[in-house]
Amino acid sequence: MYDDISAWSMRLRSGDVRALSRAISAVENGAPESEPLLRALFPHTGAAHLIGVTGAPGTGKSTLVDRLAAHFRRAGEPVGIIAVDPSSPYTGGAILGDRIRMQGHATDNGIFIRSMATRGFLGGLARATADVALVMDAAGKRRLLIETVGVGQDEVDIMGLADCTLVVLVPGLGDEVQAIKAGIMEIADIFVINKSDRSDTDRFEQQLKAMLSIIPERGGWRPPVVRTIATENKGIVALADAIQQFRQHVERSGQLQARKIASWKQRLLELLEARFLDRVVARGIGEKGLESAAAEIAARRRDPYEAVAEILKNSGLT
Repeated sequence: MYDDISAWSMRLRSGDVRALSRAISAVENGAPESEPLLRALFPHTGAAHLIGVTGAPGTGKSTLVDRLAAHFRRAGEPVGIIAVDPSSPYTGGAILGDRIRMQGHATDNGIFIRSMATRGFLGGLARATADVALVMDAAGKRRLLIETVGVGQDEVDIMGLADCTLVVLVPGLGDEVQAIKAGIMEIADIFVINKSDRSDTDRFEQQLKAMLSIIPERGGWRPPVVRTIATENKGIVALADAIQQFRQHVERSGQLQARKIASWKQRLLELLEARFLDRVVARGIGEKGLESAAAEIAARRRDPYEAVAEILKNSGLT
């Protein structure tokens, strides 16, 4: 690691790939130097446009991200990709499936791809995803594509992080209408029907648009439906145009600042929660004590409510 945080920050912002890679590793692992580095980098962030890509497994999110990245690169934009993969049950690391599928960009210095493991964190993202996005932003990546793990309807955390959220759907995966209900239906800024060369695409699109017609517009925006065939690079230009139209809409309507404030409010709560939990565990019980308390509760020798009260008392928070 670089001993001097200032020098590390400068190297990262100048485009040093090794500095960027090491910074992301430090952030993911919660290394002691990660917070000073993030504080040094923060004044140099805020220029990136974050595009979240979510949807069920099998919808072709990785291929879509790959094609969008290529489109932005042809326009000369530096691109960062954060692909959140399921955790390995053995090592806790990312399985790297998404990264392997995007190896066509391996020789392009204008694009940086990083796979992250969820490490048990729910909501479709890894716990450090927001901080990794900041690091890539500081490194000059002007388009950040964040692909969630693809786990279903509860995968809504991306809405609080991304400037534009794409929900990717595919016709013919069963009960399509049921698959797009609830939270995931409400977070989309743009719906993408991928693999739209399937025979039942027309019917599926009609169902989707019928559902959208009864949902109130958010800030004067009704999510458009864009058809793509990512494997054939079809519909990618239309999708990029829709992303740009949404970006212009939130800027013209004055919603951009409000969205950023809401995002940072949520982020502050997450940081406070993490700090609070770290302090409680460190001062109130420790890792071994936590395991011992859990064992006693599992054996019904004590109740969890008494244990929590004792931990809070020992940590000096009551």
